[in-house]
Order: sequence, then structure tokens, then C-alpha cells
Amino acid sequence: MLHTPDRRLALQAYERILELIMAGAAKPGTMVNERRLAELLSMSRTPVRDALVMLESERLLVRQGGRGLQIRHMNVEEFMDALQIRSLLEPEAARIAAGRVPRSELAQVEARLETILATSEAAGDAIDREEVRSVDETLHGLISDAVGNEQMSAIIRTQRRQTQIFDLKTVPERLEDTCREHLEIARALGSGLGDEAAKAMTLHLERVRASILARLARS
Repeated sequence: MLHTPDRRLALQAYERILELIMAGAAKPGTMVNERRLAELLSMSRTPVRDALVMLESERLLVRQGGRGLQIRHMNVEEFMDALQIRSLLEPEAARIAAGRVPRSELAQVEARLETILATSEAAGDAIDREEVRSVDETLHGLISDAVGNEQMSAIIRTQRRQTQIFDLKTVPERLEDTCREHLEIARALGSGLGDEAAKAMTLHLERVRASILARLARS
């Protein structure tokens, strides 16, 4: 088991490597070079190595024999499997979290979503993909933290990581809809309406699935 300072550094490395993956700076299929990552992050190789083990356990990295670790490329079937698991767990998580998430934090999420939508509508600007992803991570994280079930939260977090790599980059037209759906979820959570929060989450995940299928049908 890692000692506290070592674990803190490993978690910092984990978050920074994860950010590279989620932002698309590190592409699926790319082999991971531990030494170069350590140099990029200005860290020693030990916390980077520990972070890579964590990412491998979440199946964001896959081992390619003696070649080392590779950023996982998720195919459509794997995406749909992960989304199915999310569809089973996340509506119930939203139901449980309703009324438990601090209202002040939900208010911040709602304000950010409203700003994204208002800016896009008023100026006709393209929606900021990274801001949408950031709010997405915040909202779903608040729900996961409020559930009070570590195993359930860990499963949801792992499945979300896997689908996140795939969805908004595959269907950029979903950005605005994602914001509106997240706003409905946040409002239901803040009002303590468990059934409404679960319904909003179910609808959100169903629309993600439908958009992927529609895109595949057009390709």
C-alpha cells in the first residue's frame, strides 16, 4: 500500500495523465512512455508508474505484451456495453443523490451550464467542448460522491471514463443537448426530486445511445 505522500503524488500524476487522455492530447492506440510522461509532468517515474497501474486497472490503458501499455481504443460494442451498465446504475445513483448534493455546488453547475448555453445562443459561438466536459465531470462526480456507496461509485466512475473517450468527440452535435440534459438533472437534484432526477438521467443516457446509433447509421 502506498504511503500518504506517495499516494498523493500518484493521484496527482493520475489526474494529469487522465486529463491528457480525456482532452485528446494522448490519442487511443498510442503507446505510453513512462520516462517521457515523467518529464512532461515534471515528476519522478515512481508516481507516474503508480498512476499508470491505476489507469490500467480502470482499463483506460491496456498492456501489449513486452511493448508496454497502450491507451485503449474503445470500439462501438464496448462503448454500448459500458453505456448499458451506466444506464442501470446512474439513474438509481441520481435518485439517491437527490437532496443530498450541496445546493451551493449544484447552483454553480447550473450557472456554468446556463452561461454556456446563453453564450452560444447570443453570439452564435461554438460551444466550448472542454467546458462542457468539465461541467459533465463535476455534475456526475457530485452525484457519485453523494450516493454513499463506494463500490457503486467506483463502477460508475470506471464505466464513465470508458465512454467519455468515445462520445462527445464522436457526436459533437450533442454538446448543446448535453448541457440542457445536465441542467434538468441538476435542477431535479437540487429540488430533492429523486424520481425526476432518475428520469432525467435515464433520458440523458438514452439520448447518448441514440445519437451514437444515428451517427453509425449515417457512416
